[in-house]
Amino acid sequence: MKMPKKNPTMTAFLVVVATTLVSPGSSHREAPGITKSPKVDATDFYMFNSYEEGREDYVTIIANYVPLQDAYGGPNYFTMDEDAVYSIHVSNDGGSTPDLTFEFRFTNHYQVPELEIGGQMVAIPLLATGPVTAGNDATLHLEQSYGISLVSQGGTVSLTQAGGENAKFIKPQDNVGNKTFPDYDTYADQYIYELNLPGSDQKGRVFVGQRKDPFVVNLGEVFDLVNFNPLGPVDGRDNDLKDANVTSIIIELPKDVLTNMPLTDPVSDGYEPVIGAWTTASLPDGAGGMEQVSRLGHPLVNEVVIGVPDKDSFNASEPMNDGADFLKYVQYPTLPALLNVLFGVTPPQTPRADLVSVFLTGVDGLNKPANIAASEMLRLNTLIAPVIAGEQNNLGVIGGDLAGFPNGRRPGDDVVDIALRAAMGVLLYDEEDPEGNPAPSGNLPYTDGATLSASDFSDSFPYLGSPIAGSPNDPSFKVTLQASDDLMNFLAIGNANYDDTDKMLTIPRVAGMPREFYRLKGEVDGIEVAVESVTAGATILNLRVIE
Repeated sequence: MKMPKKNPTMTAFLVVVATTLVSPGSSHREAPGITKSPKVDATDFYMFNSYEEGREDYVTIIANYVPLQDAYGGPNYFTMDEDAVYSIHVSNDGGSTPDLTFEFRFTNHYQVPELEIGGQMVAIPLLATGPVTAGNDATLHLEQSYGISLVSQGGTVSLTQAGGENAKFIKPQDNVGNKTFPDYDTYADQYIYELNLPGSDQKGRVFVGQRKDPFVVNLGEVFDLVNFNPLGPVDGRDNDLKDANVTSIIIELPKDVLTNMPLTDPVSDGYEPVIGAWTTASLPDGAGGMEQVSRLGHPLVNEVVIGVPDKDSFNASEPMNDGADFLKYVQYPTLPALLNVLFGVTPPQTPRADLVSVFLTGVDGLNKPANIAASEMLRLNTLIAPVIAGEQNNLGVIGGDLAGFPNGRRPGDDVVDIALRAAMGVLLYDEEDPEGNPAPSGNLPYTDGATLSASDFSDSFPYLGSPIAGSPNDPSFKVTLQASDDLMNFLAIGNANYDDTDKMLTIPRVAGMPREFYRLKGEVDGIEVAVESVTAGATILNLRVIE
């Protein structure tokens, strides 16, 4: 598609476009007020039928907080706010108020040693004085614990660890680096807990801790007046959050607890299989109560749907008020009009009933409850079977995978591309009548160029990847081998080893593997390097690199 030239007289307007089109990340720093309180800034929210083998009767919910964490952000790193209440709300009757709320509250416990300096005892400035391993954290001087309360019509119950009455859970320390945590994954995994759940013989699971930010977006170029072709390749641009961590609240719960629906006969007696959920965070209001300052259900709502004057109001609002307060933003979205200004693509006709179904009611035949109150929350049909990681389509429902977004949201769902295509009318486009279609551009493959899939994550709880370590941060050497398909079949790149001292890349050989490469491309801190020589041994192939 040929893009129109930009009109210089529209420069001022385009600056406004850039600031309203997309805020950082799915919900990273999405409103003016929340930028003041990053510890309670919800970044992403996920809910999906668990696709770990043997866990098909469970739902996993993930609420990520504390955006744009630099792995090296010491010495205090990224604890959760002790004054805050972090909540996950679930509606299981189609209503706009929660039937179940899981509340998380955090407490810091410091035991900082002192050193004798010149006859004075002085507390050290670090959170550890030696390596920390699973089962041996004596050198760690901060323990952040949390409690979980379940609020329902039956009252408030403190959840406990399976096998006892212990209501205290530990959040692992952030990934300072591999000298402090020689094996961070084993250390952090010890804090995956099984949960006792009232009224159920099944156990839940919970993990709260730092993870690599799972959201993928071509962020910098979006802000630069959308400085890329939105109809280019889906994997042609960079993920600007590739070096960022977040803090994740991850809880897996039995479907019959969330839906109050017997799995043996799920459609009898008026039981509702569709649940809706969202996350909020609240801080003390100065008058003895709590004030909600963050809210997140669907991704990108407060970024590309809600207008700037109402962003803080949306974060403080409840779903029950959405129909009155925010309906116009959904029925008359500005994003398609902005893309029209920038690129000349034709926006869909308004009002947008298709977006009302996605954001406010659920989609007919997919995840719309029988009795629905219009309200913005992520909705999941618990009767739609999960799809194993290797068979998931990262475009979710519009890619033919009914277990993906907007039927809930999985880590591997590319919600930026899905949202762009939904905004431009992919749900309205009629292939049989393209001329009379209310969405003339609805069939175009819009993308931000940064892609992801289920293969980027674990296929078991807690699903999200280990956080990026704060150290070491020596320059890394990245090698990409490019050859014909036949030649690439011989390579075992996953077992390759690079010796930074000798500048030698060693690749295991297999029978019949040829010596010649069509091209080898290396990169050290963005500087391309070349190959000096290739030595073929009986079992290995050595390539000496010139930097």
